[in-house]
Amino acid sequence: MVWATTAEAGRMSDTPVKQNTAAFYGQAVASFAVAIAATAIGIYQLDADPWVRAFLGIAVLYLVTSAFTLAKVIRDRQDSANRAYGRFEQP
Repeated sequence: MVWATTAEAGRMSDTPVKQNTAAFYGQAVASFAVAIAATAIGIYQLDADPWVRAFLGIAVLYLVTSAFTLAKVIRDRQDSANRAYGRFEQP
């Protein structure tokens, strides 16, 4: 992880903020792509009726979107709890 100040991120305070490296970001994207592809191939190759495969496909899509939403909500809650206010930034 690379450390930067929040002033570099366009904020007023100089509290250090962790930033992910490009390699970490690339690994996360590649891992997600492999997991989705493997799941899709597994559902496609499954010896079941088409409606069962369709149900599993929709269930996987719902699970993925729910996971993204949960991660965003957790991140937003942590950001709001950890926000360091300067003397003139307090609400």
